[in-house]
Formats: sequence, structure tokens, C-alpha cells
Amino acid sequence: MKRMRTLVTGASGYVGSRLVGELLGAGHEVVAASRDPQKLTAFGWFSDVTPIALDAHDAESAARAFADTGPIDVVYYLVHGIGQPDFRQADNRAAAITAAAAKAAGVRRIVYLGGFVPEHDELSEHLASRAEVAEALSVEGGPDVVWLGAAMIIGAGSTSFEMLRYVSDRFLVLPMPEWSANPMDPISIRDVLYYLVAAADGDVVPAGAYDIAGPETTSYGDLLASYARIAGAWRARVRVRGVNTGLASFLTGALLPVPGNLASDLVDSLDFPMMASQDRLCGKVANPPGGLVGIDDAITRSLSGDRAMPVNGLADPHHLADTDPDWAGGDRLRLQRLAAAVAPSFVRPAIGLLGAVPGPVAGAVRTGLDHLIGLIPKGATA
Repeated sequence: MKRMRTLVTGASGYVGSRLVGELLGAGHEVVAASRDPQKLTAFGWFSDVTPIALDAHDAESAARAFADTGPIDVVYYLVHGIGQPDFRQADNRAAAITAAAAKAAGVRRIVYLGGFVPEHDELSEHLASRAEVAEALSVEGGPDVVWLGAAMIIGAGSTSFEMLRYVSDRFLVLPMPEWSANPMDPISIRDVLYYLVAAADGDVVPAGAYDIAGPETTSYGDLLASYARIAGAWRARVRVRGVNTGLASFLTGALLPVPGNLASDLVDSLDFPMMASQDRLCGKVANPPGGLVGIDDAITRSLSGDRAMPVNGLADPHHLADTDPDWAGGDRLRLQRLAAAVAPSFVRPAIGLLGAVPGPVAGAVRTGLDHLIGLIPKGATA
């Protein structure tokens, strides 16, 4: 693939921060966009990119950003407001603003990472919004659009994976409502990044909508069980009735250290099968070296990082980065961080022993401490 000049919106987010490193590694030039470029200085790749101020919700800001940054070949659109009030309308407007600015700047292609959209009359706000954003990005005479749809992304720091982690770590008994058996095609973060980079090449990937997925179909219930097995925790699965995703959303927001609105919007989407369609990018793009990452391997990799590292220095993109949300990484890591912040230096070598604390105990202690010091997450995180 020839060297391209790319602009990454949502560069400070989970996928965006890792994608910047992949694009740089593939030899592309990267313009990293953020509402506040100063925040990008926290990322290890900052000195290797061109930072730009871009607020996708503001037409003047978007137009100025494209004018200031010069010619762009490909825009990666990773902006979303899930978990925030009225995010559906706001996301549609932001997509339309970005598409108009990209058209005026002569951008050739927009690559958009969204979700699967099942064929159903009543979709969740999250799923409906993903399709609407893709439509808003497609403007007459504008850049061609490649829409990649994905279900759950497996990797430490991914909101969906962190929710899976906390449910499995904290509860000895895993409730299994009817919807937990809905089929799902998850994908590892490594494979998401591989497909995103490949999608920039118009000679290989024509404009259009494609689903990306890992090599195995599972269900949310089976994913919980797989996580517990790989983490070395015994967990009992119990079938329950009458627990719809609305009630589960409320409980998730109340019991897990994930921003409540964000968790709620994601749980609502579990009401639907999340399987890739026949229109898959793997029909256009060869599998990554070594093949697609399976579920067990992806979970194992996600649990193998012993500490958060700069995102450009991760040994594996599944590992936790030091710029991922503070609430990510599990209860034991949270306790270790809190202990390291207050413990005298001679005690710190023993802090690693907190990693042996049973998951439910670590969860209870962590929740108490977070409430005590006021660090319960309140808002959504990209």
C-alpha cells in the first residue's frame, strides 16, 4: 500500500489511540484530531503525529481543521457519543458536519468503524445510531465511505471487554437471562486494527459496508464463562427469567465501575443477535499473518499485560494502555494503583500481592474506596 496522509478523529479513544500507532507502523502520515489537542500529549506517539483541533459537532471547527492541516487522503471516523444524553441526534449531526468538511477539502475516503445492525423493526438507540451515522457520512460528490461493522471488541480497555471482566470477576454466580444466549461474533482488537488499516486502500477495498469478525461465533453467556475459565475463577451459571436488558442496564450501571449511561446503552444492544452478515471484509482482504485471533487467545492476551504501558509501547494491542480509562483494567489493578499512591516506599514491593485477592473481595473493597474518595465514573468515555 502506498504511503497516505490520514486523519484520525477520536484519536484519544480506545480504538483510535491504537490505530494511530498501527498507521505509523505501516508508514502512513497521521494527523491526530481532538477537541483539545493538548490532551494528546499524554499519548506516546504524540511527537510522531500532527495534532489538530477538531470538534466534529461544530461546522466552523471542522472546516478550519481541514483547511489548516492541508491535503488528507483518508479520514478515519471514530467519533461517538454513546452514553451521553441525546447522543443519537448529536452523532448524526457530527457525521454530517465531518463529511461536508471532508468533501470541501477534497478527501478521497472516509473509513468508519460502527457496529452490526441486525434486521429488526425496533433497534436499540446504539444500533440504530450506527447505521444513521454511516448514512450521514455518505454525501453526494463527497469522499467514498467504507463502513466496517463490528460486534464486541476483545481487548483490555475496551468498554465491552471491561464490562465482561467486571461481571465475571465480581460475581460467583453468573445470571443467564434468555438474551445472554443470543449469538455473537466478537473480534479481537488486533484484527480490528488490521482491517482498519487495510480499508484505506481503495485498490483492495471498494467503497461499501462490510462486517468484520473473529473466527468463532459465541454468546454473551459463553463469553462470560470463557473469561472466568481463562482467568482461573470458578463461576456457576444460573438461568434466570424475567430479567430484560432494561433491568440489566440499570443493575450494570449500579454495580460495575463503568460509566452508567455508557454501560446502559451497550447492554440494551444485547437484546439482538450480533452476527456478521455475508458481506465481510475478509472476502476482500487476506487474513492477518498467523490468522484471525480466536476468542480464548484474545482473552488470554488481554489478561497477560501486567501493567499499563504507553499506547505506542504495548507489546500487544490487547494490553492495557496508560491512556485507557482509569476505571479499566480490573479491581485488583485499581487496588494496586490506590495502594501505590499512598503507601510508603518500603511497602510498595508487597503491593503486587493484591493481585491474589479474590475477585469478589477486590470488587467490594474497590467500590468502597472509590465511593470514599469520589472516583466513581460518571460520564462516558470514548
